[in-house]
Amino acid sequence: MSTETSSVDTGATAPRPRAVVFAVMPGGHGAPGEDEPLNEIKELLSSADMDWVADVLQRKERPHPHSYLGKGKLVELVEAVKESGATVAVCEDDLSPGQVAAVLDAVDVDVLDRTELILTVFSKHAHSMEGTMQVHLAQLEYELTRMRGQGHILSRLGAGVNMRGPGETKLEVDRRVVRQRIQTLRRRIDHMARTRRTQRARRLNAAVPLIALAGYTNAGKSTLLNALTDAEVSVRDRLFETLDPTSRSYRFRDRDYVLTDTVGFIRKLPHSLVDAFASTLEETTLADVILVVADAHLEPSEIEVREQTVAEVLDMLGAQAPRIVVFNKVDRADPDKLTRLRALYPEAEFIAAARGEGLGRLQERLADFFDRALRPVRLLFPYAAAADMHRLRGIASDVHEEHTPDGVIFTARLPVAEAGRYARLSLDTTVLDDEADGDEEHVDEEHGDGF
Repeated sequence: MSTETSSVDTGATAPRPRAVVFAVMPGGHGAPGEDEPLNEIKELLSSADMDWVADVLQRKERPHPHSYLGKGKLVELVEAVKESGATVAVCEDDLSPGQVAAVLDAVDVDVLDRTELILTVFSKHAHSMEGTMQVHLAQLEYELTRMRGQGHILSRLGAGVNMRGPGETKLEVDRRVVRQRIQTLRRRIDHMARTRRTQRARRLNAAVPLIALAGYTNAGKSTLLNALTDAEVSVRDRLFETLDPTSRSYRFRDRDYVLTDTVGFIRKLPHSLVDAFASTLEETTLADVILVVADAHLEPSEIEVREQTVAEVLDMLGAQAPRIVVFNKVDRADPDKLTRLRALYPEAEFIAAARGEGLGRLQERLADFFDRALRPVRLLFPYAAAADMHRLRGIASDVHEEHTPDGVIFTARLPVAEAGRYARLSLDTTVLDDEADGDEEHVDEEHGDGF
């Protein structure tokens, strides 16, 4: 057991909760990366505005099925709570209702498991109407799985044949109320999701390249969004600082791009949260490219674990777009570790988004990728069709315009679909058709190989 004194802000109206963390982990002392899971739960505590004051760690292959901790460690947890003055005991894992009851019987404080702690963090950081409803939905779905009869509060009557006590009746009523609230929230979230899909369809119809930011929480996705698009998303150094999806556009080499920030991932991300935020995470499934943002100053072993976590969530969502690994915070990384990372990830980009370092190379790479899906065109726009030409300026590259008595000669590189849509205005129809076949094959090869 280790303890640490934590100062309490006397100016606050209420003291911050003081937490004892307890966990069961396999392996012996000195195992590689043994502190990583506890470090993460402590970061979650900080994001939930709680102070870590002690921890109780049991080395065991699997938790006790009824009480999570063994008998001796449960006594140690009770002592740690008393000595540290903790007001809550937090488990690094998810607990079954029976395990929660067993720990509650031993300690005289609130008990939270990992999912409840993450839900607490989400509830504090959700600001938009949709984000708040998504978190509330996940909380209700979690609560529904934890509702039990014959507990400390509900009556224990009704244990006979054809007998139903008041406690069980109250449980059924409570479950029905929760299910109704879940259905109401799902309908409201679905309505908002349809609105977002309509807005997204406009972007897709406009053929503007869509880039999604994904990655572990607190890796710097929002900082990168701000750096590229001049957005003003909050970038405080804590887990799940931003939950609401944010889409912003930026212009590079005469072409517009849309960059979308999504909710961060974490180990053991509760399925209820993934389901609740499914409409938000759809952006990753429709993106042309996914930038997987990683924290370069972490240990390589931790980077590998986090990369696997992100890949699993993206695969679960069905995201098929090519992915670029972008290592952020290189200014905080040890030079030797950075050299090793460059050798391990030769195709990755290395940036310091907060300082603007490496952003030009990243933009060039993205522009080159999308340019390979463009076809050179030479179109003659009548002056009456100026609106169409103005629309193409946002999705074209290498634009050159020449004013003539008959109209504007528009020379540029366009997406294949857009080039075909304006083929009737082409001044080089033969070249256009020849390049179409070659470019389509080239685009297929590029998408097949990814990055």
